[in-house]
Amino acid sequence: VEFLYCDLASMKSIRQFVQQFRAKNCPLHVLVNNAGVMLVPERKTEDGFEEHFGLNYLGHFLLTNLLLDTLKQSGTHSDNARIITVSSATHYVGKLHLNDLQSRCSYSPHGAYAQSKLALVLFTYRLQHLLTANGSHVTANVVDPGVVNTELYKHVFWVVKVVKWMTAWLFFKTPEEGASTTIYAAVSPEVEGAGGCYLYNEERTKSADVAYDEELQKRLWTESCKMVGISDEASRLP
Repeated sequence: VEFLYCDLASMKSIRQFVQQFRAKNCPLHVLVNNAGVMLVPERKTEDGFEEHFGLNYLGHFLLTNLLLDTLKQSGTHSDNARIITVSSATHYVGKLHLNDLQSRCSYSPHGAYAQSKLALVLFTYRLQHLLTANGSHVTANVVDPGVVNTELYKHVFWVVKVVKWMTAWLFFKTPEEGASTTIYAAVSPEVEGAGGCYLYNEERTKSADVAYDEELQKRLWTESCKMVGISDEASRLP
């Protein structure tokens, strides 16, 4: 096991990480996009992005795109490289505001968090479409880990913290249980070659209807490329 530092809230850090990783000339068979914040007060990343959108979504968008060539070189017909992105059931109530992705007009911690998680699902579906169109031996799936007892809830209202403390043993998954579907998506032969899936409790599940809107997927992808400063070659594909 080797550790390389990467701050998903910093575009500079992400680019430095990718440069360091590429210098090792290692294959990349599995990429798990799992960083995130939840219900944080209104604040920005060092690049000026609203933190939920910048860290939860744009950081992973840039990281994945910068590593795509390595993933494509590492996958084979019988053993695809895999991209697993961790979203949340919160995406079901999320709304994507393409004209205000930074939540500048009206900030709501819940709304910003839900939007970032919906964006991850839209991104995964669009990414899989592009990978298929290019004949790449890489699959992209999105995972809902469920309600897991972690420190992610440190910004919730104190009453919720008390309820969580009292009931976590009954209603919340342990971190190990919460990781099970991500691990399943990363290594199980049952999903070999299968991409564009929304997985919950190690089963394929239907995501929010809006997540299947291909035009919305394309528009988010194009706007995301502009925001992180990468070429939108995908805009020329169907």
